[in-house]
Order: sequence, then structure tokens, then C-alpha cells
Amino acid sequence: MKTRILVAVAGIVVLVAAAAVYVGMAAARNRDVAATGTVSLVPGPRLLVRSTADASRGHVVTVSAADPGGPRAVSPVTCARVYAAAGTGLCLRQDGDLTTYQLAVLDSGLTSKREIPLVGLPNRARVSPSGNLVAWTVFVTGDSYNGGVFSTRAGILDTRTGELAPTLEDFAVTLNGKPYQAVDLNFWGVTFTRDDHTFYATMSTAGHRYLVRGDFRAHTIVSIRENVECPSLSPDSTRIAFKSAIDDDPAKGWRLSVLDLASGRVTPLAETRSVDDQAAWLDDRSVAYAIPRGTQHSDVWTVPADGSGVPRVLVPDAESPAALG
Repeated sequence: MKTRILVAVAGIVVLVAAAAVYVGMAAARNRDVAATGTVSLVPGPRLLVRSTADASRGHVVTVSAADPGGPRAVSPVTCARVYAAAGTGLCLRQDGDLTTYQLAVLDSGLTSKREIPLVGLPNRARVSPSGNLVAWTVFVTGDSYNGGVFSTRAGILDTRTGELAPTLEDFAVTLNGKPYQAVDLNFWGVTFTRDDHTFYATMSTAGHRYLVRGDFRAHTIVSIRENVECPSLSPDSTRIAFKSAIDDDPAKGWRLSVLDLASGRVTPLAETRSVDDQAAWLDDRSVAYAIPRGTQHSDVWTVPADGSGVPRVLVPDAESPAALG
């Protein structure tokens, strides 16, 4: 258990790329696309990303959905992770000059409406389709059961009522049909349905990783199936894009797939490289995800959600994608 968590964390935090380099991308990777316009989270045909370009690394950026590799609008706001939906943004960022972090709920103009301290290293960010709920995942150290290596902690905030669940570990868990309690519960990678209380996430315990469905109102969590990580619910709410450990062993990397919730059928996607990211749906037909290059650069790639096609670069020098339209 400890070895698997340490390997998984190392792949995310250190961002060591095992991906092959495409020759045709070289020119795009060596330049910063000119910054134009103003960044807005108002719904429209744009993509929101975090820049990894040298001149704007960490800044919140938008690009045209029709020309995602073209000119980009660069904001002064910097985030370690970012996501947005329905005009609400979630920015996980450094707390000023401190070495600690905070989450900031942003309005459509990127003005911070609420800030909450985070204990841990930012890893995942999500906003519900309505913009009313936000969720985050951080890596933390110090859990006694984990021997000093990283654990994960996920929380949810209702931006309307202010109700805060700082950790999903406080929810009542049902595992394989039975009430379950354990000191080693970890949660990460939340994704929301449209009803503003149901969510999916990853839960790990006793060396196993599960797809779980939660109810924010009832504070309950129920396991669905094993070896599903970082779920992302499709816009039509019928499928979940996810990563799964190859041979159930994170040390071998992760395969990107799509789960049909009605039939339980799993479709491996055409991306065969290890994808250590929470994919984002661009529409009902395709997903986007980040592939790192070294320790400071990433590119957003896309692939069809039905297993067809081939991966292609969507936004060079970027990560944390979110479709605003």
C-alpha cells in the first residue's frame, strides 16, 4: 500500500514524463503564443487552461475552441490547478508569499469571492456543471497509518450556502454493500452530476482503489467498482472517463478508458501512454488531458471518447483543461 501510494504520488508531483516526443510539435513547444484579449469565465466557445509556457507559466489562460493552438488570453491570476464551469472558477494556488496553499472561488471575471486555506499540495480541481459546488484534492503528509508518505484529502464547498466538507473521510462509507470504517481511507478526483449533490470520486483503502458515488447532502459514499481513478463524468451523465492502473499496479502506469454507467462496459481509449491526470470532457465525444514534458512543461492532448482515432495535441504548453462552452 505504502509503495503504491508513493509511486503514484511521485508520478504526479514530480511529473516525470514517459511519453514519446512528437517531432511535429517542436516548433509549438519552443514558443509562447502571443497574449491577446481578456480572460473571462463566462460560458462560450473557449478552453480554460493553466499555462506551462516559459513566459506565462502558472497563469490562467483561455484559448479559442476553434483554434486552441493559436493566440491565447493570459490573465494575471496564477494557479497550481484551475477549473471552471457556468461562470464559476476554482483556483488552487500558493497563499501569497507563503509556502502554504489556498483555494480561491472565482467569479466570471476571475475576482476571488472566497478563499480557504489548504493543508497540502494541490492536485485536482473540479466545479459542478451549475457552478454551485467546487471540489479539490490535495496531497498531505503526517497521517500516522501511512508512515510519513503522502496521502490524499478531498473536500467540497457549496458556493451558495457556504456549507463546507473539508474532507470526504467524514462521510459514512458503504463498501461492497456493508458499512465500512478504516483509518486509511483516502479520496481524490471528485466529479459532479447536474443535481448539485451527487458526485463520483476515487476511494482507496487496504491497497485497493474504488470508484465511489457520494451524496453531498446526506454525507454518504457507496462503492461501485474497483480500479477506477480520477473519474470525470460526461456532459450527458452517461459515461465516466477515468484512469486505471495497468495490471492493477500503479508502478506500471495508468490507462485512460471510459466506463458506460448503464452497462458497465469499459472502452480503452486510443491514448496508450500513461496518463496521470483527471481527464476533462470537451463535449460528449472527446476528452482532454495533460501529458507532462520534463518537470515544468505539459501539453493538453485530446482523444475520441469511443476508443477510435488517435491522440493529438490540443493546447501546447498547458494543463488543467476545462471547456467553457
